[in-house]
Amino acid sequence: MNARASSMQLSPPRLFKRCKSSLSCSSEMTENETQMMKDASRMASVAIRAVYPDVAIRDRLRVECDGDRRELVARADRGEGTRKLVYDLSEYDNIKIISFGKASAAMALATVDVLSDSSSWSNIPARSLDGVVIIKDDHATEDEIKKLNENNILVRCASHPIPDARSVAAATEILDLASSSDSRTLIVVCISGGGSALFCSPRDTLTLDDLMAVNRRLLESGMPIEHMNVIRKRLENGKGGRLAAAAHPATVLSLVLSDIIGDPLDLIASGPTVPDDGSSWDDAWRLVNLYGLNAGGEHELPTSVLDLILMGKDGKLDDTPKSSHSAFSAMVAPDNEEQKLFSETILVGNNDAAVLAAAEEAAKMGYNPVILGTCVDGEASSVASYYIFMAEMLSRQRSDAHVKYPIASLPVALIAGGETVVTLPPSCKGIGGRNQELALSAAMKMQKIGLRDVVLASVGTDGTDGPTDAAGAIVYGGLVNENTIIDAKEALKNHDAYGFFEGTQSLMMTGPTGTNVADICITLVK
Repeated sequence: MNARASSMQLSPPRLFKRCKSSLSCSSEMTENETQMMKDASRMASVAIRAVYPDVAIRDRLRVECDGDRRELVARADRGEGTRKLVYDLSEYDNIKIISFGKASAAMALATVDVLSDSSSWSNIPARSLDGVVIIKDDHATEDEIKKLNENNILVRCASHPIPDARSVAAATEILDLASSSDSRTLIVVCISGGGSALFCSPRDTLTLDDLMAVNRRLLESGMPIEHMNVIRKRLENGKGGRLAAAAHPATVLSLVLSDIIGDPLDLIASGPTVPDDGSSWDDAWRLVNLYGLNAGGEHELPTSVLDLILMGKDGKLDDTPKSSHSAFSAMVAPDNEEQKLFSETILVGNNDAAVLAAAEEAAKMGYNPVILGTCVDGEASSVASYYIFMAEMLSRQRSDAHVKYPIASLPVALIAGGETVVTLPPSCKGIGGRNQELALSAAMKMQKIGLRDVVLASVGTDGTDGPTDAAGAIVYGGLVNENTIIDAKEALKNHDAYGFFEGTQSLMMTGPTGTNVADICITLVK
């Protein structure tokens, strides 16, 4: 896909993009559809706000004061239980903040704000605060950058989803900062989706061009992000627990905003601060073959990368750090405190929280919310078929006199989360993203079966869908009609959903939101 960039400031999600042309490529909306478009957009906005970093981090992190003692307290939920991690700030001479990912600036600022509360620096001598934050271009405001710099935190811009030389330079700064730390240093690492590309440090036998080619071909292959990261973490110096290993014996506390289905901490941003117990060189090689990334395959990886993975598979290279590494060993703790490891990781926000917020808002607006789950994956067009099939079944309740047990609680809001994929041919020149493709597929299916009074919105919570300036798209049954069906089919064939939606009011424009917990899809049926 080609990138179409625009410079935007961080802002709260707003409704629809105005038509970029006078082209009328849709049937008139019904009164219901007009209101439902507004309702779906509002639900999506509320979902995104629920996982803003300042909200998520303040819910999990705080400073407690007991006389002269200042403690940083983190709450970590695991299964049915909750752990309380306590860090006595008097034990540290230095506190460093490292942050990378699409939400990196907002997460770092929220952490600084927590540390600044309750006079946490009082009566603690020789304390210094510094750090490095890597942001995606245009994903922080001037005010955010200024505030971080005022706290001695450097802000570096880099490219996403394909890393660039700036990614490598910034990653080197972070690794140097980590490796120069000692046992009197507390490092707070803020990690969010997009971190794999922004925090990029090739292994010695690889070049940046190699990693750029890897990322591009992994994206083109349609491989889900959890599989991508099994490969990527073995090609770099900071992934798969290696950042934590570099920082040892410093204390590391990682705050993670999850963008991956199921919240696997070892895969989010390729798990830089957690042990990599769940994958191996053998797994990486299996995925290479499964997705045609080997020699002669449709998406062949560079020879240097294939050689490296084969060397690892043959036992000639060390694998990523496992739980047995000293960086993940237990620290000595007072009798009244829970045992903690040198490197601890807690989840501060995920897709579940966003979906639940959307459902609660739907209920307030008079809809019957149905959460379909937060583990939706697969090809975007196939997932669209599933959503429209369900919408059609529900829609029949209001029009089919032969239905014996109709649903009494229409309207319904079907809400789901996850992350679909779009498998691209190597020569693809279309512009779009998985959410726009899902929405266009849904609009075409609604046109085919004549489905009206149904609205579908699919949106990336980070505010960017693919290499475009749109967060996603919102569609209704009459958007595609007999006059535009040929254009719609051509756009879908060429993966050019953005090009089709440009002449409509369907592109959802939020600008970078400062958060990232994968995607939300809302289907409304009246």
